[in-house]
This record gives sequence, C-alpha cells and structure tokens, in this order.
Amino acid sequence: MKLLAIESTCDETAAAVVEDGRKIQSSVINSQVQEHRVYGGVVPEIASRRHTEHIVEVVRLALEQAEMTLSEADAIAVTAAPGLIGAVLVGVNFAKGLAMASGKPLVPVHHIRGHVAANYLTHPDLTPPFLCLIVSGGHSHIAQVEDYTTYRILGRTQDDAAGEAFDKAARSVGLPYPGGVELDRISHQGDPGRYPLPTPHTAGKYDFSFSGLKTAVINLSHNAGQKGEKLVPEDLAASFCRKVSMILWEKLEAAARDTGAKKIVLAGGVSANSWLRAQAERGCREKGWELFLPELSLCGDNAAMIGAQGYYEFLAGHTAGMDLNGRPYMEIGEEF
Repeated sequence: MKLLAIESTCDETAAAVVEDGRKIQSSVINSQVQEHRVYGGVVPEIASRRHTEHIVEVVRLALEQAEMTLSEADAIAVTAAPGLIGAVLVGVNFAKGLAMASGKPLVPVHHIRGHVAANYLTHPDLTPPFLCLIVSGGHSHIAQVEDYTTYRILGRTQDDAAGEAFDKAARSVGLPYPGGVELDRISHQGDPGRYPLPTPHTAGKYDFSFSGLKTAVINLSHNAGQKGEKLVPEDLAASFCRKVSMILWEKLEAAARDTGAKKIVLAGGVSANSWLRAQAERGCREKGWELFLPELSLCGDNAAMIGAQGYYEFLAGHTAGMDLNGRPYMEIGEEF
C-alpha cells in the first residue's frame, strides 16, 4: 500500500511516498531555514507564503521520484496538527483538494506521532509497545506507545521544550538559527565542566523543566558581557548540551525502570543531538535495554514520517472528510 504524504507544519514544505509504513519510495523537502535565519527564528507569515509557493512542485517531485501518478496512490496522508496554523492549513487544504480530485481516502496525522513513526522507517523490525522520549522544538514528552495509534503520556515539559531551550541558549552566545544544530556542532571543541548549570526540579517524576536552565545560560552570557569578561561559546555549548542530555536521560531512565520497559525509542528533532544519542546509547548498554534511534535525516520535519504513521492510521480506520481542519494544538493521544 502506497501513501502520498504531505508535511507543512513549520518551515519545511515536504512530500513523500511511503509503502506499507516502512519503505520510503521518495522524499522531497523544501527548507526555508536560510530565509528565516536572518530573523533568528521562523516567521509564521513568511512560512505560510512559502508553503503555498512550493507545495505543488514538492508534491510533483515526490510522485515523479516514486515513479508513480496520483491515481496510483492508495491514500493521501497529511499533517493536520499541531503546528503554525497558517502553515498547517496550506498542507491540509492542498491534501483535501488532491483527495477530492482523485477520490482517494484522506488520512490526518498528528505531527508528533509522525516523529515516532520515523523509527519505523529506520528500524523495519520495530513494533510497539515501547517507551519513547519525544524531544523537539515545541514538544518534550515521555510516552508509552502501546500500539501504533495508542499513546499514554507519562511526562512532559512544564514550560519550554528542549529544542526551544537549545535555540535560545544558542542565540545568547551569538549562534545563528537553527541554534540547536550549531550549539551541538561547536560543543565538541568545548569543556563540559567549565560552566556549572542548575538542574531544574519538577513536581512530576517524569516531567521536564527547561525555562530556568535556559535563563541561566542567558544570564551567564549577559553577565559576562557586562563585566567585560570573555565567554567561551564552545565551553558553554558543551556544558549546556551535557546538562540537557543528562536531564532527559535521567527522566527517561526512571520511567523505563518504573514501567519495566525494555525497548527505548528516541524521536523528534532533538534526537539528532549527539550528546543525547551518546547518553542514551551508553545508558541502554549498561541496562541491557534495546535502543532505537531515528536516522539523522529523519529526525527533523519530513513527509516520510507522516506517510509511515499515516499507514497505521489508515489501517485503524482514522480517515477524514472534506470538513477536516488544521489545529495549532492537539494532544498526541487525541483523534481527529
């Protein structure tokens, strides 16, 4: 079964063809990173306009690379939530038009479920149940994935998401957007013990808090500037990356220990962070747990992951009509 998938929740216009939820036939991404970099982050209005300009060509290329036509697709999957609402609506309405014109089923997909499903593409033998740490620019969750469309949230961020904290910390030391990638890049030339950083505490055993940690980095930078002292960006990057990865792993480890989970999965853009991947690999090796990491090319936003999850949503009967609407917020366990 082949699904044509569309993703447009932020600053990537993407389309892909995925077979049986496990095999990528094609994947096309038009990124707006360079355009938004001058503003230090994504400008929603610009993102929406660029999606409208590129979506036709991106979908055409995805079908062309898969050597198929729209009529040969079995269904059309689209990210319908959560995300920048203007951007989401571009993809949703385009997919609705394709579904109406072709008579194909329309399958709405939750963006974060898609990130989890990126692992099905990387690891064809991976099946639920498993424990998943989902970390991205807008989300930080620990979830029990009970089956392909059933999720139970054990922990979540109480303020900033991990990815947002990375980007803000990077900006404070003068690194360009997207800051998390740049912070990780320079961190390997730094001393992770140079700058002691606080460990935020939360009421929930598996919950996260990154606001105070982000503020601590910003204050370090500002105070150094006011005193005329030289801040070493590489050392601060290393200190911050190590601290965040330790926090994420400690919460995930506690959840795994308490639930008896033996299969550990990472998902989302921050799952590409080298410190987090190394920490998870080391920790799982020590505990004897299986670890599944998404391929680096599938950590960020892409349509292939939406096609993978869309396949399982379709099998579960989760299709939509022409009244489907995009949503800026939506819990991962909700259904459209």
